Amino acid sequence: MIRRVVLVCGAGLMGQGIAQVLAVAGHEVRLYEPEHERGVAGRARIEASLQWVVDSGRLTEAEGAAAIGRLSVAADLDTGAVGVDIVIEAIIEDEPAKSGLFRQLDAVAPPGAVLASNTSSLSIATLAAAARPSRRGLVIGMHFFNPVPAMPLVEIIRGPETSDATVGLVRGLAESMGKTALTSADRPGFIVNRMLFPLLAEAMRAYAEGVASANDIDAGARLGLGHPMGPLALA
Repeated sequence: MIRRVVLVCGAGLMGQGIAQVLAVAGHEVRLYEPEHERGVAGRARIEASLQWVVDSGRLTEAEGAAAIGRLSVAADLDTGAVGVDIVIEAIIEDEPAKSGLFRQLDAVAPPGAVLASNTSSLSIATLAAAARPSRRGLVIGMHFFNPVPAMPLVEIIRGPETSDATVGLVRGLAESMGKTALTSADRPGFIVNRMLFPLLAEAMRAYAEGVASANDIDAGARLGLGHPMGPLALA
């Protein structure tokens, strides 16, 4: 396995999960939030989560301590981006906010660093347009599922200018974390949400038309379709 230096932007639920699985996999992880205190709090929650994993017997004390040792909080974006191989953005699902961050990252990250977005719905081409033309081959989608430590899937979204080398690096990173990586074109909903949204809509239509109760529709999705939570529970 190639050990990477990864900057995770966003210390919310998704950012914490991404940072945790990266650190457990042996990568050096820097967690960044504009408000430094939020980054520190995010690291503390990751430490507590890893202690729970250790207590459950899935990691040894030494493995948990080593993972925490690989996780730091970046004081600012400039220092956090020094020497990184890849940046994974996990901030609010808002195109202007993500594009603004990509514009900043393009200015401070090393020329060869990959910029990956955890977006579940936004166009990678649109986000890549925030970077200089020379960087756009290094922009890609890397969509994790919640909760990140438990969910085995990562969608890799290839933009129109994303290079083969970028796809290969991100696939290797995902597989180093024990994830199954699927590759999607840059289309609305990618793979999973494209299939999920019609299921949710049809479940809600069935409920509205009085076909069955919400509980029975949910149970049908779980037991008949193998949907782990049921569509109405997700909605």
